[in-house]
Amino acid sequence: MKKILLLSLFFISFIGTSQVTIKQTKDDNDLKLSALPYYSFGKGLGLTSPDSIFQLNIRFRMQNRVTYLENDGENGAYDGQIRRLRLRFDGYVGNPKFLYAIQLSFAPGDVGEIREGENINIIRDAVVFYRPNRHWNLSFGQTKLPGNRQRINSSGGLQLTDRTINNAKFTVDRDFGFQVHNLNEFKDKFSYNFKAAISTGEGRNSTEKPDDGVAVTGKVEAFPFGAFSKDGTNFEGDIVREKKPKLMVSGAFQQNNHARRTQGQLGNDLFDTRTMKSVMLDAMFKYNGWAAMMSYMSRTTNKNAVTFNPDDITETSFAYVGNGFDYQASYNTKSNYEFIARYSVQNIANDIRALAPNTKQYSIGVTKYIWEHAFKLQTELNFDTLNFADGTTKNNWYLRFQVEIGI
Repeated sequence: MKKILLLSLFFISFIGTSQVTIKQTKDDNDLKLSALPYYSFGKGLGLTSPDSIFQLNIRFRMQNRVTYLENDGENGAYDGQIRRLRLRFDGYVGNPKFLYAIQLSFAPGDVGEIREGENINIIRDAVVFYRPNRHWNLSFGQTKLPGNRQRINSSGGLQLTDRTINNAKFTVDRDFGFQVHNLNEFKDKFSYNFKAAISTGEGRNSTEKPDDGVAVTGKVEAFPFGAFSKDGTNFEGDIVREKKPKLMVSGAFQQNNHARRTQGQLGNDLFDTRTMKSVMLDAMFKYNGWAAMMSYMSRTTNKNAVTFNPDDITETSFAYVGNGFDYQASYNTKSNYEFIARYSVQNIANDIRALAPNTKQYSIGVTKYIWEHAFKLQTELNFDTLNFADGTTKNNWYLRFQVEIGI
């Protein structure tokens, strides 16, 4: 509680002492906020009041997909669904330094299963920003934490149809709280960013009984050869065909005190709280249509990851602990056909080795960019190998076609 109070006072004092008369350029007013990146070729449908004291920008995006899948020991099946359907509003009120962003989700896979006593997860982002100049962003509300690169990127900026198995298990995702970002990106010289957050640790739309546990997240990003073109760290693949080599390396750490869910901000409920520590390392390279990414993620707990139902000790729930590596490479032709390959390996910690398998994932894909990431056609073939503690192995695979469109 003291940490949140001190951060609140810092936030208020920063606003009170900053000069609100600094001239804003057109580029400064673009919502390129690292706390809520959203890749879009355009800028949506915008409305600005005649006196320029209010701006509203409206964006949508949709992912429609069909999948043929075969899981070991089961008959093949077809699945067709609207994977994502998002509506976003952003802009400023009174002064371009005071911004807001709202993102709502409507697809079943986004909202999640409706359960008695739980909230409907329509709200993904609801956050206000104060940006005194191009180097500082301060935010308050619910949005993505400064975690691993692939999670920070919008799902609309992915090369393949979904994120990796390690992102699914070890990411830190969205939370409610304060964030402070110090941004120092320059075109052709060494650049760096510092990002920090203090949040509830309970994930999005949580209204559970308050407790004394908070999550603290910090991240450092470095760009040895200067910033990527068109905010290129916020989307995968070299669709802008960087004229000079660009590299980003980053490291993030989070400690989520007294977490109540199996994956910290995500997952089902635990029967007892656990303090979780997450480490996330990333590297991204782009040059002349070639792109490569590598990431490492891990999660540990302060004590045994398995929790037991006090009323029935045969019923368990466990924190998902372990680590994993992702490797991804691609080439985008001049006609905007991109060829992608990805390999992921996930190792489960000893605490839960008998409860979850070690997994390897192989993915290849072809994407046709019609209007950059805002309108694209994607095909992906994915193969998973699951190795269980008893020595058994399962092989699952799927073939998927997806259309992404948005403004």
